[in-house]
Amino acid sequence: MSFSYPLGLLALLAIPVLILIYIIKNKYTEQVVSSTYLWTLSERFLKRKNPINRVTGIISLILQILTVILIALAVAQPVFTINGAAQDYLFIVDGSGSMNLSVSGETRLDRAKSEVSSLINSSANGSTYSIVFATETADVVCENVETKSDALGRLESIEAAYGTMGTSAAMSKAQEVFSENPAVKIYFVTDKDYETTQNVEIINVSANEVNYAVSDVTYEKVNGSLEISADIWSYSDDAKLTAALYMNGSEEAVQTVSVSVTKLEAAAVAFSYGSVTFDSFTIKILEDDGLSADNEITVYGSTSDVTNTILVVSDAPFFINSALSIVSNISVTVVSTSEYAGETGYSLYVFDGYSPGNNGYKVPSDGAVWFINPTASDDNTGFSVQSTDNELSSPGALAYSSSTSSRVQELISGVTGDTIYISKYVKCGFYRSFYTLLSYDGNPMLFAGTNSYGNREVVFAFDLHDSDITLTPDYVVLVSNLLSYTFPDIVSETSYYCGDTVTINVLAGCESITVQSPLGTISYIEATSDYAELTLSEVGTYIITLDNGKGSVQLYSSLAKDERYTSATAEYFVVTGEPSTETRDGRYDDLLYLFIILAVLFIADWGVYCYEQYQLR
Repeated sequence: MSFSYPLGLLALLAIPVLILIYIIKNKYTEQVVSSTYLWTLSERFLKRKNPINRVTGIISLILQILTVILIALAVAQPVFTINGAAQDYLFIVDGSGSMNLSVSGETRLDRAKSEVSSLINSSANGSTYSIVFATETADVVCENVETKSDALGRLESIEAAYGTMGTSAAMSKAQEVFSENPAVKIYFVTDKDYETTQNVEIINVSANEVNYAVSDVTYEKVNGSLEISADIWSYSDDAKLTAALYMNGSEEAVQTVSVSVTKLEAAAVAFSYGSVTFDSFTIKILEDDGLSADNEITVYGSTSDVTNTILVVSDAPFFINSALSIVSNISVTVVSTSEYAGETGYSLYVFDGYSPGNNGYKVPSDGAVWFINPTASDDNTGFSVQSTDNELSSPGALAYSSSTSSRVQELISGVTGDTIYISKYVKCGFYRSFYTLLSYDGNPMLFAGTNSYGNREVVFAFDLHDSDITLTPDYVVLVSNLLSYTFPDIVSETSYYCGDTVTINVLAGCESITVQSPLGTISYIEATSDYAELTLSEVGTYIITLDNGKGSVQLYSSLAKDERYTSATAEYFVVTGEPSTETRDGRYDDLLYLFIILAVLFIADWGVYCYEQYQLR
């Protein structure tokens, strides 16, 4: 036995004080009676009938000494060690979207918490508790906590998630803990059965809940109307369901469709809306089930209706103007190199055979910039002009990049790969990161990236007139890709699934991106590149806003398809290694019984006191 607070035993010093008080205490009390004779007779009678009166004082002293001893022990908090009674525990709680399925208002996650709470409460004191919440990653909620109340508090803080569960991440974390401590007892609380398990106990909290879902919503514009289609699912049994179409946030359905759905088979539904323009539309199942998160999907309209303004600074703009004409939502202004006076307010600046620094101007900071045959360096461009007019003795062939970068592949998508020749080029060097699309003899000839303002930049390191690029079919394709890169939609689409990573295109002048999640949480993404990434973790509408005031977009995140099944089986959850039978020493430090004994002693002492007083009267 040990004590949590040994100094509490100093209270035992009260015992000799009690004994001293008992010794010097006056044993007689003055009583006023009507006759000394009656008092004497009464006293003889009491002594004859109640011999216990002689020891009541000693009994009271003993009770008070015992009370002092127990109070000292309560303050010192004794801890009793029970050899081998305790255990180390690791609880892995499934945090996937399917854990939100409910029956009578109780979700699978609620039942998982109850299971873990029951195991913690029934375990021996002295055990340790680690809890991992398994979403796409294995998030440690607490580790080697020794206090039950602390572990239970951490468990209660777990909140519902809607993404997929990363089984490999959960297994890796379990393996890490088991490798360090083979004696740990691992529980995996989930809603799936596993065909193969090792060194882990699976607790399945599924309850055959009812679930319906919408998936794969698509639309196309046909003859002035919007043709919408979707798949309807039932994951628990065959059902007759009603799907409804809501347009532009209206609370009233514009069209409903009844459909018979076979369990685990998609049933197609189709809607037709008499206009091709829309802000948003929603497909929703009207019947109630155990998981509302997958009963609807919202699709938002296009974000590419903005007209972009372009300033072309060139003395021979024919080739560049012909390429820009392929885009419908732009407005082009052309000025000669001698007329350029540092104009601002454009979405894109194209400098053809000219650099602003030639006349003492800076590269514009309020829009994207293209350079064709750059003539001078600028600290803000992200590249340097090392030499110009590098003539070739014979036309040189440009090589397309072989990079597997998704951005490079996006920028050269659709090209035929026809050989492009140049007769003269500008040698450039980088001091920022760029995507090289075309090169000659190791020198970048066509590259894209961002400048020091964070704005998108494209550079043709040669004169279009000194090349046959404008005669090839790849010219129009490349310019179209580069324009899409320069004037991107904030997001490429507006419908995603939980767990997806969304690429957010950063427009000129944007330094920060504000994201409002479906639950109203506000977060900020620093825009340090030409794109940023956002991983969706909630079901519903996200609102993404660029801080430059040039863009805001809504997108909808649906529950992942794999998380909609009411019952599912996975292949394996295996933790390799030989388990150890080693246990921990248990600890008993419950003071409840101590306080019960204290209460009994107080009552007994009070009873003795009352007895003395009664007998003396």
